Amino acid sequence: MKRSTNRILTSHVGSLPRPHDLLDMFKAKFAGESFDEANFDEKVADAVDRMVAAQVDAGIDVVADGEMSKPGHAIYIEERLTGYEQRPGHDTGYYAEEKAAFPEYYEDYFARAHLGGAIAPAHPVCCVGPVSYVGHHALQKDLANLRAACTKHGVEEAFMPSAAVTGVGFNEYYASQEEYMYAVADALAEEYNAIIDAGFLLQVDDPFLPNVYMDKSLDENERLEKANLFVEAVNHSIRGIPQEKIRYHTCYGINQGPRVYEPDLPMMVNEVLKVNAAAYSFEAGNPRHEHEYHLWEHVDLPEGKLLMPGVITHASSVVEHPEYIAERIVRFADRVGRENVIASADCGFSSQAIYKTEVENRVVWAKLKSLSEGAARASEQLWGQADRQRVS
Repeated sequence: MKRSTNRILTSHVGSLPRPHDLLDMFKAKFAGESFDEANFDEKVADAVDRMVAAQVDAGIDVVADGEMSKPGHAIYIEERLTGYEQRPGHDTGYYAEEKAAFPEYYEDYFARAHLGGAIAPAHPVCCVGPVSYVGHHALQKDLANLRAACTKHGVEEAFMPSAAVTGVGFNEYYASQEEYMYAVADALAEEYNAIIDAGFLLQVDDPFLPNVYMDKSLDENERLEKANLFVEAVNHSIRGIPQEKIRYHTCYGINQGPRVYEPDLPMMVNEVLKVNAAAYSFEAGNPRHEHEYHLWEHVDLPEGKLLMPGVITHASSVVEHPEYIAERIVRFADRVGRENVIASADCGFSSQAIYKTEVENRVVWAKLKSLSEGAARASEQLWGQADRQRVS
């Protein structure tokens, strides 16, 4: 994994808005209409090529495929694992306090955006049989598309996001939650290892850990016990993979709502740092969580680890000024060391395949361009022109 040795490197969280011609094919596929799989594969490959080119043009150093082939950051896994069935109407419990406090807002928001506007139905799934991985063919196509695009556009380092074990359905088959999660971890390990074998970094996407801290049905000890089970299951899924190949991302999902009841990072940081990854990606570029950079004044970043704080956000369409982005980056660099910071985004910009994303397509690219400009300004402050020339 590259580090910011003579300038602040840039990346993002993974998902990007899909082209509308690709969304048209997603829509036909999930509606059960006539569907040309070869044409779909061609459009996915073309979309990945365009996404990588656009990231390079925007100044992003560590790129991804934008999740072009996936109907959603977590629901795609339903196509790659056996043992599940959909349960429309199953109460996931997500955002429970938030929805109770602001019911009118969330009723409207979820209906017109987020999962409500997704091309693929985002029904909860329950495990009803043995879990196994069957997504090898689809994964190999994803890896080949990303490799071809990186080679074409001269990209040195890329990552591929993959769902964490913590967000894969609900258990109705295994004797215990622990047994279930370890079975899912063993299955997902096949995807994780294939990503590493293809020469990419693995990003484990885990917006589900924070839900443990929002579950008011659990007391403090029960929450801690469940959070540690989540972390142990994630570590089981990545066992044997060198830490320097792994990025761990946690967040609160795409939610442009009030977000009053989200747990702060300080509440979770001990568990987050137990994940055997080299880089930790989290929200820090929005008004609910920006102040949390102070955490690193009294929490030591373990040796060899780095932070990937969000310095632009998916929770607003305002394009952050490069000078303010630079200020956010420098705050972290001053606290954990400039070589231990990669500038990133709070979350993905299109975690679901959807026509109307919360942040409009052109605004996304303006944000990413501003991210790279802010990183350049931070680099000038942190290294200075003369220093950077010596290092080069």
